[in-house]
Amino acid sequence: MKNRILFTFVLLLVFFNTNAQQDSIDILWKDINVLKSNNKVLLNSNKELFQQISLLNQNIDSISKIVQSNTLNIQLTADSLGIKISTTESLSNQKYDELGNSLSKSTLYGIIALLFAILISVIVYFFLSKRQRTDKTEVIDQILKTKTILEEEQIKVYSKITEIHQDQLTLIKQERENTPKGVEPDHSLAKKVAEEMVKMQMNLAHMDTKIRGHRQLTIAVTNVYDNLRANGYEIIEHLNKSYSEGMNIEATMEPDTTLSKGEFVIKRVIKPEIHYNGKKIQNAQVIVSFGE
Repeated sequence: MKNRILFTFVLLLVFFNTNAQQDSIDILWKDINVLKSNNKVLLNSNKELFQQISLLNQNIDSISKIVQSNTLNIQLTADSLGIKISTTESLSNQKYDELGNSLSKSTLYGIIALLFAILISVIVYFFLSKRQRTDKTEVIDQILKTKTILEEEQIKVYSKITEIHQDQLTLIKQERENTPKGVEPDHSLAKKVAEEMVKMQMNLAHMDTKIRGHRQLTIAVTNVYDNLRANGYEIIEHLNKSYSEGMNIEATMEPDTTLSKGEFVIKRVIKPEIHYNGKKIQNAQVIVSFGE
């Protein structure tokens, strides 16, 4: 009985062991088949890779040939350029030397000519300047002498005129004495005398006080004014006085750069303002200079 059980147990072990081995073998065959499949894929990949490597080697060979060809061309071009550069440099050096020698001589001659021209110019300028100063001084002296002579002659003429006006004022005085009371006297002669005196006064103001006869004429003009005053006439002085719009005079405006802005000065008197016995008988006409 025991032997049967043991035999049966051994048979079962053998059976199960056989089945397990069969399962392991099946699994192993499956793994082998997978490996074969993978190996086949690898072989195909290696084949494609070998083909690409072959193409790459062909390209590399082609590129190498092109590089060698370009290197040869570059070398030939460099050799050619080297010869041309050497020739050009030699010619340039030769031309440069020739130009340098030419410029050296030309520059030397040019500097000498320039210095000579400057020297001549300085001498001529010095001579002309000296001559011009001399001529200018002579001209100025001649002008001043002529001006002095003319002013002296003008003073002589004015002196004669003042004497005539003194005689005229004497006649005016006699007429006033003979004019009946209440009759308005004729003022035309007195106005003329007054205008002449104003002109003389303006001219004397522009003359050098050292001119011969200037002082005597100034005294004579003052005497005429006094004589007019003695006959009832008053001459209002406006020359070189400030001007304002409120003044009752006829004014002509002229710009003057020597005056400040807003400054108004009476520079000339065309007709003086005259009063007779305190009554105005003539309005003044003046030239007014103003600053801009």
